[in-house]
Amino acid sequence: MFDETSRFEKPDAAAPQSTQEQLRQVGQHISEIVNALREFQMALRQKGMNLPPNALETLRLAQMRLDGQTNAITSQQIELRQLRALARTTAVISSALDTDSVLSQVMDTVIQLTGAERGFILLKNAATGDMEFHIARGLDREQLGREDFIVSRTIINEVIDSGEAVLTDNARSDPRYEGHESIVGHQLRSILAVPLRVRGEITGVVYCDNRIMVGLFKEHEMNLLRAFADQAAVAIQNARLFDAARARLAEISQMRELMDNVFASIISGLITLDETNTITAFNPAAEHITGIAAFEALRQPLDAVLPELYAFIAGQLARVHERGTMEHVEAELRLSLLGSRVWNVIISPLRDPDGQSQGVAMVLDDLTEQREREAQLAQVRRYLPLALVDNLRSENLAELGGTEREITMLSADVRGFTRFSENLEPERLMLIINQYLSIASDAINLYQGMVDKYIGDAVTGLFNTQLNPQTDHAQRAVRAALTMRAEVQALNQSQPPEQRLQFGVGIHTGFAVLGNVGSPERREFAAIGDASELSKLLQENAAQGEIMLSQVTYDQIKDDFECEALAPVKTRGRGDFTLMYRVISAREEAAGS
Repeated sequence: MFDETSRFEKPDAAAPQSTQEQLRQVGQHISEIVNALREFQMALRQKGMNLPPNALETLRLAQMRLDGQTNAITSQQIELRQLRALARTTAVISSALDTDSVLSQVMDTVIQLTGAERGFILLKNAATGDMEFHIARGLDREQLGREDFIVSRTIINEVIDSGEAVLTDNARSDPRYEGHESIVGHQLRSILAVPLRVRGEITGVVYCDNRIMVGLFKEHEMNLLRAFADQAAVAIQNARLFDAARARLAEISQMRELMDNVFASIISGLITLDETNTITAFNPAAEHITGIAAFEALRQPLDAVLPELYAFIAGQLARVHERGTMEHVEAELRLSLLGSRVWNVIISPLRDPDGQSQGVAMVLDDLTEQREREAQLAQVRRYLPLALVDNLRSENLAELGGTEREITMLSADVRGFTRFSENLEPERLMLIINQYLSIASDAINLYQGMVDKYIGDAVTGLFNTQLNPQTDHAQRAVRAALTMRAEVQALNQSQPPEQRLQFGVGIHTGFAVLGNVGSPERREFAAIGDASELSKLLQENAAQGEIMLSQVTYDQIKDDFECEALAPVKTRGRGDFTLMYRVISAREEAAGS
């Protein structure tokens, strides 16, 4: 038989235990008196005498009553120790928040209170509603494996359906469960199962049994376990809720971390404001664009952090708050920290899943460099073909302020145009001269040269500037001049003889300073230096249809073109200008390549 007192700690030296000891001593004295009276009765009978009637019977009755009182006190002491253990355990499990820890403590207490061989806890799955095993314990507090999960599903279902505890002291002979295979087949005897209930809802079942002993569980164990289960159910529920909250918090933290990473990776500035226009978020891109650290901006009013921006977009902000519509504005600002900036601002409403307004979000892009580049490109488009403009890099544009480099300059002038123009109407004159200038421009553009300027009936082209860098700039200039000559000859075939004109072309390779010149209101790209002067001097020495090269240019192209050396007629006092070269044609191998 299972020893009840072995379930608990040794009792303290309290008053009930002292009474028990006194009763034991009284019982011992009564036994001694009974024995003495029996001996005395035998001696009296030898002398023909006897004890008073019922003397021994009275003592035996007193001894039986005394034994009954002793047993009752012992039982009360056991119950008292059970209740004390129950109170201590309930306090412990109620303070724990980890579900596994609470389940382990509950299961250990169940085994301790009932003396069961095995104990199981089943909990309802919130998603499916099914009862699932969560923990199983043996008498030695060892965790049971899955193969030991052999229980009476009949009794478990009865507890779930009825919501009442079930007790059977010998399940095999209990007529309620006759013929149930889970009981008979598994040799189950003493079974006790009680519901776990929270606010009237059954959330699980505590099940314990003994496969060997009959009559292990009594009404007392059932009531005790039922009282404990009410407290345990709340503790388990709290622990499960805490685990769920902790898992949700971890999920939210993970999501927040993901959102922070996404927020940080957005290349546009992102600023969120609440209903009072107080900054609630400020991503790294916003820090970079505004030059303001996030910790300085967060929880501050927008008009205090970025007063210039707020003044510019106050009306749009008010409309987004009021109407919930999106607003877009390009703000040109002069900031105290950054100077003049151009910001593209998109303002949109922030709403929660229920559609309620939570403030606004502003997407901020700095367009300052883009606008500066567009302004520079607008200037460059006057000089270069569009294909070249679209491929320009920012570093090329940065050099428009002025740089010195080797270039090849082409100067072309229409020969005899002044005399030709004297007898023509202005409209007709402009039509004809534009035809020739267009041919010259197209030829320069064809070889990615840069049309520098038009001066009357003359045009100049530049090769290898910072806007059209080229390693073969001399060859390109000569090919452009030959193309120009060929196209003019083709045009002249359709013109009357008196309207047939020709270009004289001069080409020189040398160093020049290149950049924008002029006033703030009007600026032009110009090449200043010897390259410009000598190419014009060569052009003055060229007759109709002739292309004249300087010595430097000839040295760079002589393998690709046939030329003949000539002495210049006009020198403008330049002592170093003693020889020039007239281009005859492109060499066949060069033309084929």
